[in-house]
Amino acid sequence: MFTLRSVSAAGKRAFSTSSVAASKVAVLGAAGGIGQPLSLLLRLNEKVSNLALYDIRGAPGVAADVNHCDMNGEVAGFLPENNGLKETLTGAEIVVIPAGVPRKPGMTRDDLFNTNASIVRDLAKACAEFCPKAKILIIANPVNSTVPIVAEVFKKAGVYDPKKLFGVTTLDVVRANRFVSQIQGSDATKEKITVVGGHSGVTIVPLLSKTGYGISGEARDKLVNRIQFGGDEVVKAKDGAGSATLSMAHAGAKMTDALLRAAAGEQGVVEPTFVQSPLFADKGCEFFSSNVELGPEGVKKIHELGQIDEYEQKLIDACLADLQKNIAKGKKFVAEN
Repeated sequence: MFTLRSVSAAGKRAFSTSSVAASKVAVLGAAGGIGQPLSLLLRLNEKVSNLALYDIRGAPGVAADVNHCDMNGEVAGFLPENNGLKETLTGAEIVVIPAGVPRKPGMTRDDLFNTNASIVRDLAKACAEFCPKAKILIIANPVNSTVPIVAEVFKKAGVYDPKKLFGVTTLDVVRANRFVSQIQGSDATKEKITVVGGHSGVTIVPLLSKTGYGISGEARDKLVNRIQFGGDEVVKAKDGAGSATLSMAHAGAKMTDALLRAAAGEQGVVEPTFVQSPLFADKGCEFFSSNVELGPEGVKKIHELGQIDEYEQKLIDACLADLQKNIAKGKKFVAEN
């Protein structure tokens, strides 16, 4: 994800010293299970010159901790009092929102809706007021509904720009890359599996036909299911003590880094992300995740899916049925609240 170079005889590692544009990145929910490792990963990114961390409790402690890393740049932590949210967001170019409650055993992403919808709505209002031109990355689940919530809040504030709102679905690709590499014995860091749709259950559609590996039959069924429900694997393994936090932080940091690279002028930066999309808008899915080329302003080009096989078409059909409901639920929440 990042470029490293060896430096001293003591074996310390530092990020490449190539010149990069200064960028302020804010994390809302920085003291949580995703927020803390995400804050550390962003602190280690040389493109982040100013890291602002916010939470209802604990953010100053996280900021003090990661500020001890031997990196340049500013780090500050804020709480709700003393205009903390305003201080966090003012001047931010990218805002990452992992805030919300985690999943517990037996809980679907949709079960999280009522609590997380309110949290995301209120944070979106603050973003619309204090950093309306920032790129907003939504991690808070259920992403299929929380991204439309942010869009509706921004529309009401008159500052909505669809090129700058992203649902982070990178974790689905990260999982697909890893799971495929385990089956094929390949290098996971070299895999680039195309995953489209949404970010929960059957809305997650891996297009395995594009890998060229010829995965089929029962092996394909098991792999697709594992990619779609990989989060359940982590929840079960943590025995009720949490959900996918570390891998999600990794995915969030990857997506943030991609936006920073594109903002600095790098060409050909393509990442999967849940954005306002024309691909299936005629079927009630105004938002859809696919490979998106990023540019300085955010979304530069939304890629078509290309040729898919009959098996994947059935996955897409199932995806759209659920995704349409998820999107409508988010929009309805804002209309009624």
